[in-house]
Amino acid sequence: MSLPTLTTEQRTAALARAAESRRAVAAAKEKLRTRQLTLADVLGDPDAPVPDTALKNTKVDAVLRALPGVGQVRAAELLQHADAADGRRVAGLGRNQRQALLDAVAA
Repeated sequence: MSLPTLTTEQRTAALARAAESRRAVAAAKEKLRTRQLTLADVLGDPDAPVPDTALKNTKVDAVLRALPGVGQVRAAELLQHADAADGRRVAGLGRNQRQALLDAVAA
């Protein structure tokens, strides 16, 4: 399957949307680093659908590493504790996985 042919305007609009998305994710990660945003804000209530945020399509590993005091090793441990795959995205987490991550980070 080949990619659709885009006009110059469509390509420019797509690039602008992608850049805005990257800026939004970077801003959200910075808020996580500075504790203006919590993991609970990102993951939402485990019984509800994942909130529609900029981080929805971001890998959970990257979100965890944005938290203060969480590095690559600790993020891997948290993912293993939650029984989530390394490449799992925030929107792809199940209810039990979200709850396990929230409990582990809160402890």
